[in-house]
Amino acid sequence: MSDPTLKTCTAFVGHRLLLSGLLPDVAQAVRQSTGLADVVLVFDDATGRIVDLDLRGSDADILERISQPPTTYAGRYRPKTDSSSDPTGLDEAQSQKTRGRPKLGVVAREVTLLPRQWDWLTNQPGGASATLRRLVDEARKTMNPRQQRRAAQEAAYQFMQAIAGDMPGYEDATRALFADDRTSLEQQIATWPDDIRTHALRLAFGAGENQSA
Repeated sequence: MSDPTLKTCTAFVGHRLLLSGLLPDVAQAVRQSTGLADVVLVFDDATGRIVDLDLRGSDADILERISQPPTTYAGRYRPKTDSSSDPTGLDEAQSQKTRGRPKLGVVAREVTLLPRQWDWLTNQPGGASATLRRLVDEARKTMNPRQQRRAAQEAAYQFMQAIAGDMPGYEDATRALFADDRTSLEQQIATWPDDIRTHALRLAFGAGENQSA
């Protein structure tokens, strides 16, 4: 099973790149910048989705939470201070502890299968859960080029939607993205802030070099 601390992410302060790197390094950079007026957004480089970071406590506390599967959501980062900010009294990290084995990076979720499929799974070495994890990992390793292109397009789309949805040319840019038309995409986002434009292209086409603050 992959180590969440090896996940690569990218943080933006407003429209400016803060840091691209491993999740623990990005989390520390975000923690040090929480006093800034601009909204800080952290994106999963693999999916383009926003990562919800809980930066309370010590460095060790943060690293322990990061070692669990990180949560993605369609919102903006907000520093969490106390339970009063959460009407349920439980944050996402706390609620995850009630199911699965989060210490091992395992989270329980519902899976719906036909009876014959459950029968086959339960008869596999290690049981249904181990077999499903193995099948998912094998499928991720054997993605064909078309699937890889689609995954890259989806990651770029999620990033663009979250940070550039109100920028000029956005609609045409998304059409160019899914048409796999890099020239048109570059034209549509030419007026966007440099860091956003560069990262969108990197997600979509592997363009650009590794970025850092």
